[in-house]
Amino acid sequence: MTTDRLLPPAYAELEPYARIWCLPTETERWNRRRDSTMPELLDFYEAFFPRLDEAIEYCDKFPLDDLPEDVTNLLWLVYSLVMVAMAVEIFHQPAPTDAADAELERTKEPQP
Repeated sequence: MTTDRLLPPAYAELEPYARIWCLPTETERWNRRRDSTMPELLDFYEAFFPRLDEAIEYCDKFPLDDLPEDVTNLLWLVYSLVMVAMAVEIFHQPAPTDAADAELERTKEPQP
């Protein structure tokens, strides 16, 4: 039996965000943030931020080199929230201003 669920059942209310923000690379998360509107970023931030500590504790229950797929997705969601938090808390817009055309491209990233 297959499921369309991306996250652990305890985080079911975040599934709509998982479909958008479970991105494996920092470049993908940056591009998603840059291409999002502030209302979209605020919606994700306000929905997930109150559960951030709980989500980190949940991920910490598993060995980092052997995460179940749904926990890997939850970790990627945490990484995306970090990326979005900078836009919400510091820049108050999706991309920094007066920084030319900001691009983020990593040639190698930590896993997961």
